[in-house]
Amino acid sequence: MEDFKEILNDYYNAWNQAFKSKDEKAIRAFMSKHFVGYWGRSGMESPYTYDYNYDIKSVLNQYDNAVKSIESEAIKYRKEGEEIVVNGTETNLINGTTNHAVCMLVWRKEGDEWKILREYIELEK
Repeated sequence: MEDFKEILNDYYNAWNQAFKSKDEKAIRAFMSKHFVGYWGRSGMESPYTYDYNYDIKSVLNQYDNAVKSIESEAIKYRKEGEEIVVNGTETNLINGTTNHAVCMLVWRKEGDEWKILREYIELEK
């Protein structure tokens, strides 16, 4: 479990470094080629859906002063340890404003690496 928490920390550090460098390669290295994400907030009828090929660069270019972190509430192994489900709260500090989201991340072992397969992000506002 501790080893995976380090991987999760590395994933969020990749985002934080990419906010500064505007280089998405380190983030994409954590993503499965089969990645699918769902992002929603109050007032939306259905979530926005994105995949491995989404334009991370344009997301990074929107934010000059941003920090992303997660407070994991549960980390559960499934499929005989080949997948991990992380439930928690993701926090984005953007230009001094804090935004919280409930999140669920599904990771899968691909070869000898953990890759993020799906993410579900629901803003609290």
